[in-house]
Amino acid sequence: MREFEIKNADLAQGGRHRIDWAELEMPVLRQVMTRFAKERPLAGLRVSACLHVTAETANLMRTLQAGGADVVICASNPLSTQDDVAASLVVHDEIPVYAIKGEDNATYYKHLTAALDFKPKMTMDDGADLVSLLHKERAGQLKDVVGGTEETTTGVIRLKAMAKDGALKFPVIAVNDALTKHLFDNRYGTGQSTLDGIVRATNILLAGKCFVVAGYGWCGKGLARRAAGMGANVIVTEIDPLSALEALMDGFRVMPMAEAAAQGDIFCTVTGDKFVLDGPHFKNMKDGAIISNSGHFNVEINIDALAKQAGGKVRRVREFVDQYTMADGRRINLLGEGRLVNLAAAEGHPASVMDMSFANQALSAEYMLQHAASLGNDVHVVPPDVDREIARLKIEAMGVRIDVLTAEQTKYLNSWEEGT
Repeated sequence: MREFEIKNADLAQGGRHRIDWAELEMPVLRQVMTRFAKERPLAGLRVSACLHVTAETANLMRTLQAGGADVVICASNPLSTQDDVAASLVVHDEIPVYAIKGEDNATYYKHLTAALDFKPKMTMDDGADLVSLLHKERAGQLKDVVGGTEETTTGVIRLKAMAKDGALKFPVIAVNDALTKHLFDNRYGTGQSTLDGIVRATNILLAGKCFVVAGYGWCGKGLARRAAGMGANVIVTEIDPLSALEALMDGFRVMPMAEAAAQGDIFCTVTGDKFVLDGPHFKNMKDGAIISNSGHFNVEINIDALAKQAGGKVRRVREFVDQYTMADGRRINLLGEGRLVNLAAAEGHPASVMDMSFANQALSAEYMLQHAASLGNDVHVVPPDVDREIARLKIEAMGVRIDVLTAEQTKYLNSWEEGT
């Protein structure tokens, strides 16, 4: 067994149970794994993955391994690792893992470096930290990398900026932008799992509370709708007029964060940008306000400004709740250290949602290996036929049937002669 770094190998059996439970809700990925095991399309491919080390991700790693890939994985977030899952991957699947829940920043980057020491031919990233480090500190390895995949919105934004600057040295498929990913993972997965994390961390009743959602992208849409469904009074803050208009037409109040700060009981940022909750906002918040983030990085809340206003008066009142006491006695409660609350305080997205996301990852890795030579050093979309096939497999697994076009209907849609 090669090197690895996990919390405790004795946790492996519990991790296996968790992985097997998740697999029950991942029928599309299971079908991909079955085919991969027969065809071995990834034979000999070295993959370094930087993803949330969860039960769902473990099933992706096992799928890649079944396809012939040699895989290592490190955590894409210091608080998202499920230590028993990491142990199971090492003990039962002999997949090297570098991830410990709660690891500090130095350890996080040490683990990224360990993943790059594997000298990957393909990267699989969630947030683009691995790709960024590879380009900045391991430029000599770039010539051996055929391509990569990216799981999340924040990572796609970073990679597109790299491509625009001419800094990206290999093609990357934006798995995040597949319809079967962002329409379902971001909207339904983030919506449910974020509320799960907030409720687990606090045990509060959402009904009757004023819930402020910062950002009305796919994640914000899902979160706002689910918060409203549990009885919360939802306010949306936005910087884009089209998104703001959509939130308004969906029935939510829309206003600047400067105004929402004084009204909210619970705040959650899902924008991908920094300091969405900042010093001036904290000064106007109610006593007992709860602030959280479900964007990829912990920059959306200006924690340093919060700590400065509290003058060092902070205490951990629950496992994932740090309470900052302001000079005037008001208390502001930060969840999950400002990191992804759905993974820091809960278990992340339900497996049935990650089924589609990770089927996209596996099939995109196969596609990249086959077509990398013809793809430029840019960010590419998941092929539409792959996206549609994943949707077809998913509804089939759910026992749902849909109509099929007749020959006459197909001809009509491909012609221009017929009219009124």
